[in-house]
Amino acid sequence: MTVEQGRAVLPALVRLLQDAVDSGASVGFLAPLSDEDAYAYWNSVLDDVASGTCVLLVAREAGNIVGSVQLELATKPNAYHRAEVQKLFVFRHARKRGIGGQLMQAIEQVATEQQRTLLVLDTRQGDNAERLYRKLGYIEAGFIPAYALSSAGTADTTVIFYKILAEVNKS
Repeated sequence: MTVEQGRAVLPALVRLLQDAVDSGASVGFLAPLSDEDAYAYWNSVLDDVASGTCVLLVAREAGNIVGSVQLELATKPNAYHRAEVQKLFVFRHARKRGIGGQLMQAIEQVATEQQRTLLVLDTRQGDNAERLYRKLGYIEAGFIPAYALSSAGTADTTVIFYKILAEVNKS
């Protein structure tokens, strides 16, 4: 998605983020998420898209956004081969239909096109996303207890995953 396309659908992206937060997703925010904070977040993502450090993909059904995912491209010379998958969101009403998996497959394709051979990501232990990442071949690298606070006031464990898309040219 280009910056211009993102700005055109900003209200839909805000609703998508708020839906994720309201449903208890561990995505860096606590419920309730204000419009102001959600707009600020998406504007920062679009700034990163403009700078070339982030790729934003959206899934649509009947023309409406139902999900999104981001790929943060590492920018240090020793890290040009890797990227971090971030913020996989799917509206509650559209879950359990394979949209998350399709977004992940699409972001892996983008990573390959960007010559990224290693993907990393993290998720809250026990979430549906954890099962999805395992199903898609991501390998658990470890976990960190009490990593992120939830809206319920608990400190939740995060699981760190990686996936090697291709071997790095070592010559």
